[in-house]
Amino acid sequence: MPIIPISQAKAKYDVAIVGSGAGGGQMAYTLTLAGLKCVMLEAGRSYDPATETPMFNRPDQAPLGGTSTPDKPLGFWDSTIDGGWEVPGEPYTQDSKNEQQFTWWRARMMGGRTNHWGRISLRNGPYDFKPYSRDGLGFDWPISYEEVEPYYNKVEMLIGVFGTNTGLENTPDSPPGVLLPPPKGRAGDLLTQKAGRKLGVPVSPIHRAVLTRPLDADTIPAKLHPNNLWAQKIVGDSMRRRAACFWATPCGRGCSIGANYQSTTVHLPPALATGNLDIIADAHAREVSTDKNGKANGVLFIDKTTGKEERVNASAVVLAASSGESVRILLNSKSARHPDGIANSSGKVGKYIMDTVGSSLSGQIPAMENLPPQNDDGAGGSHFYSPWWLYKEQLAGKLDFARGYHIEIGGGRKMPGGNSPVPSDYTKGLYGSKLKEEARRYYGSFVGLACRGEMIPNENSFAELDPSVKDKWGVPVLRWHWKWTDHELNMAMHAERTFAEIIETMGGKVRGTPAKTGYDIIRAGGNVKHEVGGARMGDSPKDSVCNKWSQTWEVDNLFLCDAAPFVSNADKNPTLSIMALSWRCADHIIERAKQGNI
Repeated sequence: MPIIPISQAKAKYDVAIVGSGAGGGQMAYTLTLAGLKCVMLEAGRSYDPATETPMFNRPDQAPLGGTSTPDKPLGFWDSTIDGGWEVPGEPYTQDSKNEQQFTWWRARMMGGRTNHWGRISLRNGPYDFKPYSRDGLGFDWPISYEEVEPYYNKVEMLIGVFGTNTGLENTPDSPPGVLLPPPKGRAGDLLTQKAGRKLGVPVSPIHRAVLTRPLDADTIPAKLHPNNLWAQKIVGDSMRRRAACFWATPCGRGCSIGANYQSTTVHLPPALATGNLDIIADAHAREVSTDKNGKANGVLFIDKTTGKEERVNASAVVLAASSGESVRILLNSKSARHPDGIANSSGKVGKYIMDTVGSSLSGQIPAMENLPPQNDDGAGGSHFYSPWWLYKEQLAGKLDFARGYHIEIGGGRKMPGGNSPVPSDYTKGLYGSKLKEEARRYYGSFVGLACRGEMIPNENSFAELDPSVKDKWGVPVLRWHWKWTDHELNMAMHAERTFAEIIETMGGKVRGTPAKTGYDIIRAGGNVKHEVGGARMGDSPKDSVCNKWSQTWEVDNLFLCDAAPFVSNADKNPTLSIMALSWRCADHIIERAKQGNI
């Protein structure tokens, strides 16, 4: 990935973009293909998945069998080359004194979290944009599904998403021809689907950003960029360099052939090919700088290779550093005009942080014992899932929580990691031929079901600057506050009971001790790595940070294009919506640029 040092930066750019992941990558792609000159600041080092992805290495070829370590929490082969729950020299602090604490994942590398994410690409539905109108909780977005739908269509065509249309309530379908064919279900998927039919739980192919066949590079670019032959050629050439998945290795390792979506293989190559993008790596953004009129005019950052403070100048600034990082930058951007941080006249920067509700349950399924050897790697993640199905019951007040969750299905004969693929209680005391026999019997006979649910924003979950702790460069760090409410805790318990029913209907046995409360099973805040909010959009500058274009009310040439503007956190994974809203915001910036208003 070509990068430049600060010494080669232009005197001034049209747009400075902080962050190279889903939001920043999409922003750079759209703006540069429209002819705008952009500079991108990435806090981590450059990363090239074509040469650095360990696609074919076995776990036993890695230290400790590839298991998790403090510096590689998702395993040695995970594509996060730098970053994790803890980043050396960049601490964060907690205010919460109880079990409810926030765990903050940060990727320090080109492409950010798009390198290792699960690639589940679900659209928010009409209810998800207007949740307050439906149940009186949280807030409504200032936009509707219909306003975002065209951008969902474009993002899906660009990145490549497999799946099927189900026609289910609040689970939007894609237009004909947009989705790629889904892969076949694994044995566990099909048995779960069969059990779901008996219980009234829908199970269908999931939507994931993985190519099951090559993209149609001859027709898609013209749909994405009509009347722009130059852009069409660049995008078409980039699409032709991506190959279809050959069902071999985990997507979390990265993909050297470009079969899955990563900003580093989909967004950044065509943006760089325009000649309109400069990328500066190891650039730890400190604050957005402003001119005497209070307008953004650039970004101050620490060059991590020298430790010196540097700056880039631009007519507009886009923050897409991840919601928590963007909040940190906004709060640190203090001046006489912005004493509480830039764009914070409402006092809402850092407020209403949300994450996805996560819990799980597994079971052993006798029907899956002694299966013949087969390729269960598949598309490197979920093939099937269950979208939320109890909207009517919820609206009628029959449940003790207000929002929904989807179910992700896992299991099967994946390549073993650094330990036995069969739990020790199934092989305890065995050795020799009997051990081998039982290992073959049980290997792949386990199914895991995971809850991924909506959190309702609350005033007790927020981030602020720590008054005394700073990072190694002297920049104040974030202090997190966190609290789950009864809605989320009750949701986790409902999911636990539902999972047990599904496993038992499959003829299986639930593993583990039943939970007594939601606290027993809910994952810590931030642990699902879906933190959103902190600078929500709204209809008024009095109670929101930005408008419906992700443009801050207070500084009209400052835009937020990660998940910070999210008003709610639907049970749909946020990345697809981040890209759709970023593309929408980029079109708004392009129109303003044509009018000379950036």
